[in-house]
Amino acid sequence: MTNTVTDISASQLGGANLFNLEIIKKYDKAGPRYTSYPTAPMFHTGIGAKQYRDTLQRVASDDAPLSLYIHIPFCNTICYYCGCNKIVTKQYDRAEPYLKLLLKEIDRVADNMRDKHGNDCQRPVTQLHFGGGTPTFMHNDQMRAIMNKLRSRFQFVAKDDGEFSIEIDPRECDEDTVAVLEEIGLNRMSMGVQDFDPIVQKAVNRIQSKEETMRVLSEARNHGFESMNIDLMYGLPHQTVETFNATLKTIIEFSPDRIALFNYAHMPHMFMPQRRIDEAAIPTPQEKLNILEHSINTLLDAGYVFIGMDHFAKPEDELTIAQREGKLYRNFQGYSTQADCDLIGLGLTSIGYTGGGFFQNEKDMETYAAAVEADEFAVFRGYILSDEDHLRRQVIMRLMCDFALSYEPFETAFNINFKEHFADGLADLQEMVTDNLVELREDGLSVLPAGRLLIRNIAMVFDEYLQKKKEGSNFSKVI
Repeated sequence: MTNTVTDISASQLGGANLFNLEIIKKYDKAGPRYTSYPTAPMFHTGIGAKQYRDTLQRVASDDAPLSLYIHIPFCNTICYYCGCNKIVTKQYDRAEPYLKLLLKEIDRVADNMRDKHGNDCQRPVTQLHFGGGTPTFMHNDQMRAIMNKLRSRFQFVAKDDGEFSIEIDPRECDEDTVAVLEEIGLNRMSMGVQDFDPIVQKAVNRIQSKEETMRVLSEARNHGFESMNIDLMYGLPHQTVETFNATLKTIIEFSPDRIALFNYAHMPHMFMPQRRIDEAAIPTPQEKLNILEHSINTLLDAGYVFIGMDHFAKPEDELTIAQREGKLYRNFQGYSTQADCDLIGLGLTSIGYTGGGFFQNEKDMETYAAAVEADEFAVFRGYILSDEDHLRRQVIMRLMCDFALSYEPFETAFNINFKEHFADGLADLQEMVTDNLVELREDGLSVLPAGRLLIRNIAMVFDEYLQKKKEGSNFSKVI
């Protein structure tokens, strides 16, 4: 159920029509990023430890590979823009009891995925991601302990055949750390930069020099990391096209394999640290749009391919190749090439997608610890997808990844008439057709260049739950 797509060039994305402020204002409403469908607000507490245990046992002998996500919640300083689940502390000794909980949880999951003969799960692990928080808050021996435990209970593919990644903070990472990350089998690295401008950094409380960032990136290259991703953010206080251009030039000169250009979503009612940001210093909508336009054109001119939403990759990168071949996938880590995996979430707040259901661990450390120490799963909510959910999940997935839909594969796989089944959604797209965002055909639809910036809006018309609510107050704005 795939569509092949053509790489978008700078000339195709450029032009006033793409960055028409009136069109952007018209569609710039709150909406999901669709790292899952149904989205997290639909998760409920009717799903818990029993359902998770039963699911793990049911899928233990499936053929599809596994993806593991390990959440390290600690940060030693707080970045005011951050909306992640984290624990801010300078007490590094807090990592040791958390490590013990993680190791115990890993055993608990693995024990419930044994086969009928009592052997550990043989499903290959092709993807691993350490996220946070700041995973490098853990010291080197603690990282070794986590990987040793994982490798002792799960079957990892060879390092060159898998995607084994970690998010790092260069302020928490020296050459020894990079060497250890390579030693334990990681081959990909993602680093938050946001902006190198010192005024912007001070305003968001993330002081991170260009020199220390480039040092860690260079060390990672020297230690053979295959793929490097840099996170940037537009819409932060005091940013202008000119100041942000300096950051872009530095990053492009280093030439990472992937670049994520995130929109800063100012939602202080949901994220308390954002209340420390001076709202008067946030760029105007026009300036923010100017930064986005300049950034996209600059990255395209530098040879990057616009993968979608806020992601760019080199033409030879696996993400670009996967999109070109219609094999791109989207999960809680963003865009991915690992389409057929069951995702196992480990650690505080982590979310997995396994056996057709979402399962999320407790967000409170004491509650999470109590469950794990009692030899129980810490899952407190989730969602089991219906047949209709699976259909809509696939439609939204392919839109977000391919920017096109062919109706026939969905009709065959789900035994529907696409245009009849989604009559309301297709009717909602008519205005976007008029605004040159979407092209509707008899056998499918295509997202036009200007529509790529508003792909979340296009996907939203196929979201059954969002259409029922007719609002998206829990989500960030799309631009």
